[in-house]
Amino acid sequence: MGAAALDKDLDDLAATARAALVREIDTSGAWDDDPVWQETFEAVPRHLFVPYYYVGVVGGYERRWGESPDPRTRERWMRGAYEDTPLATRLRDGELLSSSSQPSLMARMLAELRVEDGNRVLEIGAGTGYNAALLAHRLGDDDLVTTVDLEPEITESARQHLAAAGYHPAVVTGDGTRGVPERGPFDRIIATCTLTSIPRAWLAQCKPGARILAPLATGLIVLTVVDATHAEGCFLHTPAYFVPLRGQTRPDPETLDLDAVPRRARDHELFRFLLALTRGTLDPHEAFAVWDRENQPERRRYGITVDADRAWAWLDKPEGPYNWPLR
Repeated sequence: MGAAALDKDLDDLAATARAALVREIDTSGAWDDDPVWQETFEAVPRHLFVPYYYVGVVGGYERRWGESPDPRTRERWMRGAYEDTPLATRLRDGELLSSSSQPSLMARMLAELRVEDGNRVLEIGAGTGYNAALLAHRLGDDDLVTTVDLEPEITESARQHLAAAGYHPAVVTGDGTRGVPERGPFDRIIATCTLTSIPRAWLAQCKPGARILAPLATGLIVLTVVDATHAEGCFLHTPAYFVPLRGQTRPDPETLDLDAVPRRARDHELFRFLLALTRGTLDPHEAFAVWDRENQPERRRYGITVDADRAWAWLDKPEGPYNWPLR
């Protein structure tokens, strides 16, 4: 079979696989509240943003490459690009630096961002550029979208992927914790990396009423900005696991002693969320006492408040009996 025929087969596979992914996301209900995202995911080709990625195998990772001379490898690459799974895209010494998030989780986050026509949006964590392309397509104006990442290699490859797909939002190399003040003020900020707290610089670059959506602990927090120093909001019910935000000061990792915690809680996903949210404030036994007393609260009962002097997490209400400073 000639090269042209092979390319056509791969293009046909891309269209079929993308349509199947969109149906799968639709079935999950991810964009029920904002169905305009369905057309966006139908239009933006994910495979252009993952020319290669890594799949975990015994003993390490296997690289799948869209330019492989083996047609079967190229087919596996294309099919994998449209699976509803996160894809590892950049490794360093075995550490994951960047990835393309699970598409259905991306769709849910974008729908919860509640983007409106004309909004200026800042994305923290450029990744492959795919999320910025989805935002640019949805808004119909590349200049409304800014994406920032600390790693020059990541921003350069994101810029190339975006151009290949026909999108040209602002791609900035810099510390995402500082935002991008010269591109603001923003109506929406979305982070695609896990935070330990909410950078106050973001609030100062937002319009009153702006919406911030970010992974924190193992959940997704949605904040409404009141003014340059105040924001508040609750977690979504959705679990979320992302690469940590580089540039943000993080406490040193510590091994938690869970021996005093009953077995039913140790591996319970909601207890692990509370542990992550209160790390450095509650020890596991204290966290279990709260979790058990409050009947294993769902993420939606937790929230975060940021004011001029402090930032804290809370259960049920900001000034209630359960609140913990964010580190």
